[in-house]
Amino acid sequence: MGQPGLNRRQLLTALGGLTVAGSLGFAALGTGADALASDARTRVRYWNLFSGGDGVNMIDMLDAFRAANPGVDVKDSTLRWGNPYYTKLAMAASGNRAPELAVLHLGRLAGFAPERQLDPFDTDLLAEYGVREQDFNPTLWQRSLIDGQLYALPLDIHPQLNFYRKDICAQAGLIGDDGNLITLTSPDDWFDALKEAKKVVKKGLQTIGLHAFDQNFAWWFFMSFYAQAGGTYYDEHLTDVTFDTGKATEILEFLRRHITDGYNIAGSPDAEHFMNGGAFVWEGGWSVPVYDAPKIPYGATPLPPLFGKPATQAESHAFVLPHQSDRGGAANEAAHRLAAYIVRHAVDWAKGGHIPAYTPTLTDPAYRKLTPQSEYASAMDHMALEPPAWFAGSSGTLAQRIGPVVVAANLGSTTPDAAARRMRQVLTQLLETSNPMGGGTA
Repeated sequence: MGQPGLNRRQLLTALGGLTVAGSLGFAALGTGADALASDARTRVRYWNLFSGGDGVNMIDMLDAFRAANPGVDVKDSTLRWGNPYYTKLAMAASGNRAPELAVLHLGRLAGFAPERQLDPFDTDLLAEYGVREQDFNPTLWQRSLIDGQLYALPLDIHPQLNFYRKDICAQAGLIGDDGNLITLTSPDDWFDALKEAKKVVKKGLQTIGLHAFDQNFAWWFFMSFYAQAGGTYYDEHLTDVTFDTGKATEILEFLRRHITDGYNIAGSPDAEHFMNGGAFVWEGGWSVPVYDAPKIPYGATPLPPLFGKPATQAESHAFVLPHQSDRGGAANEAAHRLAAYIVRHAVDWAKGGHIPAYTPTLTDPAYRKLTPQSEYASAMDHMALEPPAWFAGSSGTLAQRIGPVVVAANLGSTTPDAAARRMRQVLTQLLETSNPMGGGTA
């Protein structure tokens, strides 16, 4: 499946990032002394999928860790984002060739069989390095537990956001006394705002970009507003489908209206329209470095709460311990130390647009000075998450199967009610399908 839009994997790469493949036939990313040539006593192999601005920030953090921990040699490898990464990680963990530490999207956790592909963290050891349960959003921490054991250590959340041009919105009367976007709380409010903004936007530019052709973004935006309306997918035991086709149809009609009313030009380069003077664009927080580069006047909020309660789709990068039959000793301790260090020193990571999962960071004066990051930090408390099933998570089977259905509704090749019925069928089929990595459906 394709990667999300041009903003994360193309524009960020254009800013100077570099994806370098890792183990299993790939060359390691060299940001410090090579492990084999080092005098360090303990080696930690660390796999991640961070390219572009993310990759630059991670390299800086790893180098800071190396300077602070000369007895630990980190051999970091950056693999290709998406399913190629997860396939290699699963193969390495199953074949006893796994690194000591890796990154996983938290939504993918249920798809990796505990004890066979992942090992649990030692929470007492993490506590020694200053990382404790009370330092995390309760929802994130609970999503990281399987059978009471911690199988993931959250690093961040990266939510979908409503980016807005302050200059355009000011002319449209949409900026409040605090200098930020006014509060919009219903679909009528929202389309009234778009109507006013369209009067200001120059001819040839779209009022809002919403990546209508992209199956990932289409699914994420649907998820956000469907959660606002109180929609669910399955019961708490993942045994019954609870998907509400009526609510889904309402959300799909809402998304489609942006195109039929002329506020979005389907298939256009949304980020470029925004940088050239479009009023709004919806996309992930990772786009902050993209819009910082040209120094345009912009802000960013969680997606507006138009259907009831606040909610915006979010995923989380998390650290995991890929399964090793002989895990333990100095290398395992160093992996815990590295993960805890990066989690606790996430101000630099936040510069890439992510919200740090380690909540003390949110009150750090250095973080509070970051704009627009501090404007949307509340998204941590209103995350619209995929169900905790094996087929969920970033670039997972659920997005591959259901995203194109939302796209079809966006573009008018199917009706919203037919798309909603199809979405329920997909959810039913997936629930009846066993996890190919082992275990049941959950």
